Amino acid sequence: MLRNSIFISLLVTLYGCSNAQPQPVLCPNESAGLTTVCHTAYCLGYNETHEQAAWVFYELTRDETVKHAERTDHFLEDGDVASGSATNADYKGSGYDRGHLAPAADMGWSEQVMAESFYYSNMSPQVPSFNRGIWKNLESLVRDWARAYDTIYVTTGPILEPGLTQIGPNGVSVPKFYYKAILDLHSYPHKGIGFLLPNASSHENLQSFVVSIDELERLTGVDFYASLLDSEEQTLESTFHKDEWSWNMANNNGDDAQPTNQESVQCSATTKAGQRCKNKTKDPSGLCHVHQKK
Repeated sequence: MLRNSIFISLLVTLYGCSNAQPQPVLCPNESAGLTTVCHTAYCLGYNETHEQAAWVFYELTRDETVKHAERTDHFLEDGDVASGSATNADYKGSGYDRGHLAPAADMGWSEQVMAESFYYSNMSPQVPSFNRGIWKNLESLVRDWARAYDTIYVTTGPILEPGLTQIGPNGVSVPKFYYKAILDLHSYPHKGIGFLLPNASSHENLQSFVVSIDELERLTGVDFYASLLDSEEQTLESTFHKDEWSWNMANNNGDDAQPTNQESVQCSATTKAGQRCKNKTKDPSGLCHVHQKK
C-alpha cells in the first residue's frame, strides 16, 4: 500500500474512495461524474462516459523503484468499478496500445501491485509510437525523480472531452492528450511540475511539454492536491521551475511499454483515400512496412 509519508494520518475514504487502504490525503478530491476507487498502490477517478480513469494517483518512493515482480501482461476487468470497466474486446484490433496510466514499471515492488496495474480501469488507448516512445521516456524520468528525491506524488491521466473518437463495444474514448502532475514534498523547497503531451509520436525534448499544474486543473476540471495548505498549493500549482528538477535520464529495465512480441495491431497511418490503413504491424512505431518507408 502507499506508505512512508507524513500524510498517512488520514484515510482516502474521506475523499470518496471505495475499497480504500490507509493512504495519503493528496488523492484528488471527489469530482462530479467520477467514481473513485482505490487499489493497493493507487487510486483512480473512473469516468463511465469515456470508459477509463480521468485521473490516477499514487505515491512512488525510492525503495519502490526496485523491481521485485515481473511484468504480467495479464489484463483484467476491474471488479471494483461498479458500472463495469473496459474489456479486452474494446482494444482488440483497434490499433491502439492498452496504455498504462499508473505504469507497470512503477508497480514492480510487489506481485499483487503489479497484477493490479493491469486492470482495464488503469488503461487508456494510446498511439503505439506514443506509448512506447515519449510517454515511456516520461515514465522513466518520473522513476529517476523518485530515486533522486526519495518520494514523489503523481497524478496522471487523459484529457477527456466531448467528441472524442471511440473504440470497442463499450465505447472507450481515444484521448488527444495525456498529463502528469508531480509533487516533490521531500526536498526543500517543495516543488511541483506538470506535463501535457499529445497522443502522438514525438521526438521533442520532454521539457518542451512542461506546464503548470494549474493549467492541468483548468483542462481536466480536477482539483489535484487540494489538501495542501492553501498558500503552498497556490505556489506549487501556479508556478514551475525547470531548473529545480534533474533532467538526466537514467537507463533502467523497468519499461512500461508493451513488449515487442505483442499481438499485431492495425497500422495507425491514413491512406491516400483518407481511410485507416488495414495492414497489421508489430513495429513500435505503430506503422506497417509500407508507411514506415514514407
